[in-house]
Amino acid sequence: MRKNKNRGSQQLRVWSDAIDFYAMNSRIFGDLPYSLRRVISQQLASTDSVHRNIAEGYCRRSIKEYIQFLYIALASLGESVSGLNACNKAGQIAADEFERLDAAAFKLENGLLKLVGPLEVKHDDGDWVDQLMVKESNLIYECE
Repeated sequence: MRKNKNRGSQQLRVWSDAIDFYAMNSRIFGDLPYSLRRVISQQLASTDSVHRNIAEGYCRRSIKEYIQFLYIALASLGESVSGLNACNKAGQIAADEFERLDAAAFKLENGLLKLVGPLEVKHDDGDWVDQLMVKESNLIYECE
């Protein structure tokens, strides 16, 4: 694996969960008919945005921007969940597929929320060590 400071986001559990969520959506929505291409495109774009914003915020190397991009990731996840609910209600995806995606989104959403809260405290307290971004982020994400 190639390593440098800019690729540290790839070691974050929340980033990995976001990648998994995108892959799940890609498999399920990729099987929908061409007539739903706009729905498919929007769903994949919103799920793709989650991991991209986690990575971009991390790469900014500033806790303020990191937190801002985590909130953008949460907003994209909210858009994705709304799309899931609409597709489920319209019968465009199977109930079991909806349940799997919704459970994964719920886990990711809670993980992002658990990450953002303590990061905001660290930001406000001035208690953030940039060199420990992966370690601190993973510890916060794991806590329950």
